[in-house]
Amino acid sequence: MATIYDVAKAAGVSPKTVSRVMNGDAPVNQVTREAVEQAMLALNYVPSSAARTMRSQRSGLIGMITGAISTTHQFEDAGLPEIYLVQGAQRVIDQSNRTLLIADSGGQAERIPTLLQTFREHRVEGVLYVAEYHREVTLPASLRDRPIVLVNCFDAEDTPCVLPDDEGGQFALVEGLIRRGHQRIAYLTLPEHQVACGLRVSGYRRAHAHNGIDVDEQLVQVGALPSSTHEYDLLWDALDRVLKAEPTVICCANDKMAMRVYGLLRERGIAIPQQMSVAGYDDYRMIAEHLHPGLTSAELPYGAMGARAADKLLRLMSGTTKTNEPSRELVSAPVAWRESVQSRDLNVTQLNSRRRET
Repeated sequence: MATIYDVAKAAGVSPKTVSRVMNGDAPVNQVTREAVEQAMLALNYVPSSAARTMRSQRSGLIGMITGAISTTHQFEDAGLPEIYLVQGAQRVIDQSNRTLLIADSGGQAERIPTLLQTFREHRVEGVLYVAEYHREVTLPASLRDRPIVLVNCFDAEDTPCVLPDDEGGQFALVEGLIRRGHQRIAYLTLPEHQVACGLRVSGYRRAHAHNGIDVDEQLVQVGALPSSTHEYDLLWDALDRVLKAEPTVICCANDKMAMRVYGLLRERGIAIPQQMSVAGYDDYRMIAEHLHPGLTSAELPYGAMGARAADKLLRLMSGTTKTNEPSRELVSAPVAWRESVQSRDLNVTQLNSRRRET
């Protein structure tokens, strides 16, 4: 394998001149540059990135720890929307002429120290730590020896993070429903222990208060369990309870739940949207655009979160963050309005909440 000394000898220059041509860190006349480049090509010389890193202390590498790639068993029926977050970060990092190294944890926290050690061995300049869902995390102390940005999660140490605006997203959805004439708005929520559940319920309540509408507590029911294998065991009974409170629209905690609600309503002989409007959350288009009618859904902005987090990390690495810049950034997104929501100024057929007889 050719070395820098072989290239220097073939080009008739010093090894230092070859280094200048490769790194572009000092002026070299055109004739000399062409001679060095021709020698490199003839010898099939490949510069050592490891050696260059040791000299400059800059590897050009950014590490990402995520569980969004291998944990496909959690999304067998819906795909993997979290991969959009990885793609958003990748786009920004590409533009900075750096390389993203992705280490997948498989959802196993015990693997993270080993992944971090691999990053250190490759001298990554910064780390993006991505959670599978909006939650609080506790980071290993060893993760704090270089710039880091948390994505879709936060910690008690006020580490810089980028989060979805769950409260604002639910507010925008419910506000839009009210403007379309709905006042009896049911909400089938996430498991109560999840951070996003409390935030979205807060947005639901704020939209009602903003419009002078009292919340009927019978319309708010937990629709999902934390178990991935029995996630929707509560849904049948929860749907029965909200239907007894006579809503005109049902908001679902996510698009997967909304897909199931479509089926349960049809089993009861309730037409969407003529007798009952339905809305979801995530705007996961693999579901929302393929349901009939198309599902109205508040977007969970994974792509924008990934891009914002990568930009924040690059600014931390370069020392260009503003002195008053908040450590926690919220990313909002619009509501995608589709045919599953019908305005209340249209005639609405009386619904029948009983199971259809077979």
